[in-house]
Amino acid sequence: MAPKMRILLIDDHPLFREGIKSIIMRNIGYEVIGEAGTAGQGLQMARELKPDLILIDLSLPDQSGIDLIRDIYHFSPKTRMMVVSMHSKIDYIVKAFQCGATGYLIKESASDKLMQGIDHVLKGDYYLDPSISHQVIKKLAALPQKNADANTSEYDTLTLREQEVLVMLAEGLSSKQIADKLFISPKTAENHRSSIMRKLGLHSAIELARYAAKIGLIDIDLWKA
Repeated sequence: MAPKMRILLIDDHPLFREGIKSIIMRNIGYEVIGEAGTAGQGLQMARELKPDLILIDLSLPDQSGIDLIRDIYHFSPKTRMMVVSMHSKIDYIVKAFQCGATGYLIKESASDKLMQGIDHVLKGDYYLDPSISHQVIKKLAALPQKNADANTSEYDTLTLREQEVLVMLAEGLSSKQIADKLFISPKTAENHRSSIMRKLGLHSAIELARYAAKIGLIDIDLWKA
């Protein structure tokens, strides 16, 4: 028998977590391995438990769920994440996908669509709640167009770890901060930075940030010439 897919729940409403858990536990191929009510707890459990999928609410008491998605993606880009939230605002949805989520479900749809979303996301597909406006789909589809002319051949030469470090550097993190997030030494983080600069032919932090914006890794509006 294939091992069960392991799921972590991050939501500050215990009753809602219980409802989600009861739906998941009806399916023999899945198991809930942990629950967290805050972003801090969720981040720690994500590191320790290494789940296959994390279900995340956007409204958490100590940190935005979008920021949490970004933090988890930085140290575990292969972990699948699906938002389960009451928010259906276009900007929230787009930002969640930009930061590393691969699914988005409105809480009102959870009883009917939860397992459909989980199945899609764990198969490596993207999932968007069918009830969400077509405007969202149009905006998501348009995202690559903003940077369609950007040459990413140099970016493809970076290792997966270097790609992680590139985003953090572009967001203004120091080598020490990167080292703390990735559980590596500051010297290793600095070596990654040097390798990235060499491979991309960059010579300063501002050039690096503009490059990351150009290819869509960070908000390009922050680094317009």
